[in-house]
Amino acid sequence: MSVPSNPPPRGTIRFGRLGGADLVARPSLLVMGVVLVVLFAPRFQAEARTSAYLLAASFVLALYVSVLVHELAHLGVARAFGMRVPSVTLHLLGGETAIEGESRTPWQELLTSVVGPLASLGIGLLAHALADGSDGVARDLWWSIGWVNLLVAAFNMLPGLPLDGGRVLRALVWMATRSERLGVVVTAWIGRVAAVGISAFVLWRAAQGETWSARWWLDVVLVAFVASFLWVGATGALRGADRGTRMNGLRADELGRPLTDDVSPHWPRLSVRTQGTALLRAMTARPAEVYLLVDDEERPVGVLLASDVDAAYRRES
Repeated sequence: MSVPSNPPPRGTIRFGRLGGADLVARPSLLVMGVVLVVLFAPRFQAEARTSAYLLAASFVLALYVSVLVHELAHLGVARAFGMRVPSVTLHLLGGETAIEGESRTPWQELLTSVVGPLASLGIGLLAHALADGSDGVARDLWWSIGWVNLLVAAFNMLPGLPLDGGRVLRALVWMATRSERLGVVVTAWIGRVAAVGISAFVLWRAAQGETWSARWWLDVVLVAFVASFLWVGATGALRGADRGTRMNGLRADELGRPLTDDVSPHWPRLSVRTQGTALLRAMTARPAEVYLLVDDEERPVGVLLASDVDAAYRRES
């Protein structure tokens, strides 16, 4: 049975749908494509029997296909674990797979995260193997595709959020300490430190008397985008960890009120044991101002006001 897809996020162009996820691209992808063609065309110029820019465009297209495969690997494992993935987005700095909800176990987090870099690693090794069996422009083309994919795999495995390596380390900390929040905090701060470190390195290179050429400025702009991506992603992860802590502290039995005489049969029922994100999901599925709390035998034991849950969440903000 087909399920109608939602409109693509604002500012994106949908180019396909796979595994229940919309495949979309941001206009910045085209901008980066043009920049990469200009940068790589001179490499193919010497041996090109056709247009060097056409070869560079072929390289960029193959690179974007590689990035898509990286993201589809995340999509496949997430879907195998029953997670909902509404979209896969290609953008200026690569791609992003939107996975709704959190992993239920650290193993799920680990496998969902590591499969993307492994896909890039596999593409890189395959491309280098094809380069070894080729010559001339074809060799340069395959070698460049392999080198970039290996670089993508290595960069993504840096142990800081929001990179895949940060999610892998988060899963390992979660396994060792049984605290998902601690894993988020540790890896998010590593991501922030990485953002500051990258920016400091560029400033240090400038202080060493680097040539202020057009290529130098292009490197600075690209590094600024990467540093901003790391900082914003890590900061968002920290805020998400705080929200998760507040959500996990919501318990129906603690927030419930005693039964009154005016109990309505139309009030949605909730188990008094419900807590955390399960409580919020249950309330979202059946919106109401008042819920009837029941025990394991479906006997009414109290009432829960939506306003009390909202106040408890905000009190910890």
